[in-house]
Amino acid sequence: MTVTTQALQDSRIAILGYGSQGRAHALNLRDSGLDVVVGLRAGGPTAAKAAADGFAVATPAEAVKGADLVAVLTPDMVQPKLYEEAIAPILRPGAALLFAHGFNVHFKAIAPRADIDVILVAPKGPGHLVRTEYEIGRGVPCLYAVYQDVSGHAKDKAMAYAAGLGGARALLIETDFKEETETDLFGEQAVLCGGASELVQKGFETLVEAGYRPEIAYYEVLHELKLIVDLLYQGGITKMLNFISETAQYGDYVSGPRIVDAATKERMKAVLKEIQDGTFARNWSEEYKAGLPNYRRMKQADLEHPIEKVGAQLRAKMVWLNEA
Repeated sequence: MTVTTQALQDSRIAILGYGSQGRAHALNLRDSGLDVVVGLRAGGPTAAKAAADGFAVATPAEAVKGADLVAVLTPDMVQPKLYEEAIAPILRPGAALLFAHGFNVHFKAIAPRADIDVILVAPKGPGHLVRTEYEIGRGVPCLYAVYQDVSGHAKDKAMAYAAGLGGARALLIETDFKEETETDLFGEQAVLCGGASELVQKGFETLVEAGYRPEIAYYEVLHELKLIVDLLYQGGITKMLNFISETAQYGDYVSGPRIVDAATKERMKAVLKEIQDGTFARNWSEEYKAGLPNYRRMKQADLEHPIEKVGAQLRAKMVWLNEA
């Protein structure tokens, strides 16, 4: 089945937020022939950027007023207030409210009005990749979901929006708000961000504490990680194993399970449970409302880790990084 933008051809789409994803969505949708307005706080740096890109820029409330579909692409913690102030009182009945992450709807921080469609489209890639893949005629796979279907066409709208992003050129996968939210949070926390960064830091500390030079440790546990991740990204574990030495493979087999073992998996399950039962969402919401004291402290500790100091010095010598 060919998926097109037909279901949104006569619709006005309001993009709220113009960060990495917001800009990519707005540009791709416009280039797909759809009518796009960008809703942003007046006078902000992103408003100037959107205007420079040729968009009509309005305040969020003004953008919502004439919209048939509103895409909420601001940070998670900003969205509940934005919904209450600029969307809920204004969005017309039968219109669609779209999210790129189900966090606030799934965890009840936003209770959408009963007379609107509520849908999700989540490209599985950063905004710059969503844009560059579109520009060369390809696309990034997208997840899509329907939370509330009032019009009877919510799924069509979600798929048309994903097609407008270029996702239909690659792959569209249907999901639901629960699955998208919980798996996304788990991936970030246990593997992609939390897990990977902690593994790198602990590996660096182990080598340095054993007397090895920080520069050597940096290359072995952080710099070369990109080589492995690229292989995994391109062809999974199979390709990675095909491109590393037999010595590295044997070390993988005998030592990997000693580092990430059954106890690690049990802790992963505990992290997942806290995501599923809402503990993480409640803690994050309370942290945000308190002014982010723990968040700022933990972030600063990461920024001051010795691997960051030595890494900055070494990367300054890697001229190719500045050419990317």
